[in-house]
Amino acid sequence: MKKRKGLFKWKVLLVVLALLMAAVYYYVTLPAINIHSQSFWGFIIGFIVLVVFLLAAKEKPKDLFDVKESKVVKVGAVIVGLLGAIFIIGLVLSSPIVNANKYKNLIVPKDGDFVQDIQQISFDQIPLLDRDSAAILGERKMGSMVDMVSQFEVGTLYSQINYKGVPVRVSPLVYASPVKWFTNQAQGIPAYMMIDMATQDTQLVKLPQPIKYSESEYFNRNIYRHLRFHYPTYMFDELSFEIDENGTPYWICPVKKYNIGLFGGQTIGRVVLCNAQTGETMDYAIEECPQWVDRAYPARLLLELYNYHGKLINGFINSVLGQKGCLKTTQGYNYIAKDDDVWVYTGVTSVNSDQSNVGFILMNQRTMETRYYSISGAEEFSAMRSAEGQVQNLKYNAAFPLLLNIANEPTYFMALKDDAGLVKKYAMVNVQKYQSVAIGDSVADCQNAYVRLLKSSGISNGNDVSTTKTVSGVIKRMAQTVIEGNSHFYLVLDGMDMIFDVSVADLVDIVKYAVGDAITFEYIEAAPLCTVTSLGGQTVTQPLPQEPQSDAVSPTVQEEAAPSESAGANMSSVPVSQP
Repeated sequence: MKKRKGLFKWKVLLVVLALLMAAVYYYVTLPAINIHSQSFWGFIIGFIVLVVFLLAAKEKPKDLFDVKESKVVKVGAVIVGLLGAIFIIGLVLSSPIVNANKYKNLIVPKDGDFVQDIQQISFDQIPLLDRDSAAILGERKMGSMVDMVSQFEVGTLYSQINYKGVPVRVSPLVYASPVKWFTNQAQGIPAYMMIDMATQDTQLVKLPQPIKYSESEYFNRNIYRHLRFHYPTYMFDELSFEIDENGTPYWICPVKKYNIGLFGGQTIGRVVLCNAQTGETMDYAIEECPQWVDRAYPARLLLELYNYHGKLINGFINSVLGQKGCLKTTQGYNYIAKDDDVWVYTGVTSVNSDQSNVGFILMNQRTMETRYYSISGAEEFSAMRSAEGQVQNLKYNAAFPLLLNIANEPTYFMALKDDAGLVKKYAMVNVQKYQSVAIGDSVADCQNAYVRLLKSSGISNGNDVSTTKTVSGVIKRMAQTVIEGNSHFYLVLDGMDMIFDVSVADLVDIVKYAVGDAITFEYIEAAPLCTVTSLGGQTVTQPLPQEPQSDAVSPTVQEEAAPSESAGANMSSVPVSQP
């Protein structure tokens, strides 16, 4: 009797030991308690195997792995085998092999109109930096903060978001080492880095209340552990660091939803917002996600969903054998700011991996809305090589391109960087005729050169409805400056608030004008500077009037429909940047 009680107590002790080991494993690996989670199935099967091993170890060693002799091992083997069979069947029934049509319809692109969908923006909204260049600026800024640089580093996230209508990348600081965490964790992380992708302005934003929940924290303040203990059944996808319109830092935590069987057809069903300072969480259905959130759907997931649609368009067998009509996304992608949302942009090519695109897609990271544009042309890496060929003597490397609409022509815009990662020049490459390349030291110079190239080569998409603006007036103010080695004149006309930028390299006749002269020119309206594209009219020299004159030349602005062969550079564009 005593022997049986002792054996029972020993088995209870072994089970408790197994539970403690499982708890430690759970605390470290944080699997979701959800039947759709493959890691949870592995956790359960592993726990059962551990319990069986501990209980069987008390029996005779020769019977430990003898199913016929050990009842514990026999029962455990049956349970593990049953769970394993269910897991394998679930994988098969969730796969595209038997659910090709369901996978194809997880995301259904709508045909978009390139000219109508992409609205006009100004130069100061076009991100000139890619992620790598932004990281360089962030590290330089951090290096100048002598009070923090020894304790903190800039995180590697650099999430691209829209902040008050401006494309920026934000990344939290992280503890420089475990020792630095130990000495600073009580105070938390005092700031995050924010980089304006258009102006390259870099700010270290110091917070009145520090960040207490982040990826660099340990134990319960680690953001993943904090989320797991609040939402034990949620399966979280890739987390993103963002700031709201007040500059408050948040973790955007998308929750996976499986739509096909146990493990197939993942989309996003909910999104949890976690205040990085206080740890407070808010749980939303994906349809109710706040407008300021930009990255509810990870870019990787959106590309995966479109690839299912493109490859399974004619069924699973066709995707493997004939591959008729099968499409896939190109290897690179970028982010596009549009309608106060961030869209993933990438080209679409055939599965045979040729050097051309059959079109491109935009995918909204907040709503999953997808638009397809049937515009054939060079794929992005071919355009990058074409741009690099124009400056091959300088050995510059092209960043992954942005997509712009110049005079209703789909155009790749990219920065050209030296070996140190610094932006030296800019390039514009026509999507449909990628041999047409324009290079400039500034965005305005590059654009002007590209517009002249379009005019001289007669490139047109056949649907050019662009307009140019013409103005006539008297020069009220005139200032000269040098931008990246090129002389520019800034003009202000009498009675107008706009500032007009004239590149001397492109329009050398501007040196003939002075304050008080009447002038006529065409320009592209933008903020803060309007770019002058051509000078016209006669020069009328007259003294600057001391008082308003009744016969003074008054400024007039008119819209002129430009014929396709002389289309003005109406920069309708969508900003993009590398992930």
